[in-house]
Amino acid sequence: MLSVILAATWKPATLTDIRLTDYARDFISQGIKSGDTVIDATAGNGHDTLLLAEGVGQSGTVYAFDVQEQAIRTVRLRLDQAGQLQQLKLVHGGHQTMSQHIPRSIHGTITAIMFNLGYLPGADHQLTTQTDTTLRALDLACVLLAPGGKLSIIAYPGHQNGKLETQQVQRWASALTDSAFTVKRLDPASSNQPSPAWLGIIKL
Repeated sequence: MLSVILAATWKPATLTDIRLTDYARDFISQGIKSGDTVIDATAGNGHDTLLLAEGVGQSGTVYAFDVQEQAIRTVRLRLDQAGQLQQLKLVHGGHQTMSQHIPRSIHGTITAIMFNLGYLPGADHQLTTQTDTTLRALDLACVLLAPGGKLSIIAYPGHQNGKLETQQVQRWASALTDSAFTVKRLDPASSNQPSPAWLGIIKL
């Protein structure tokens, strides 16, 4: 049976006290240190990329992927303004190409990988992550992670394509074997609209 640690492990007084992005960033921050190599699989506006860059320091490396040129420009500017550009390797391409851009010699040594699925805030909401490429990227992420490495996923069922993607990502996580991975889940309830889901995965 899959080893699953439910939301209660991570929940504050109420689920409204903290956003899922904060859960994800706290989960990842606790697992990275100066000199590490990490991945932002969906760079977007660069908030997670910056968090990772600050965590690994100038002796570390952050690979950041995005298919939209707007995102690439925004991420580069954000990290430049924060003085964190030195450790950044930006890839204008999909996260399903991760293994092609990361040297084979460091496969299996990545300490953290972050996915924030859906669309780029402030851009065309019709351009979203796709279920098939996301699942391929998640398979690659499991290979790239080091033992003890962490994978964080936030999925959004409230937009076109998002419901199927969220369902398939959750199904993918449920199929991971408990001898190789521990899975943490957080699915906050909402009566108004479909709520995002968070998955935190640790490679054993």
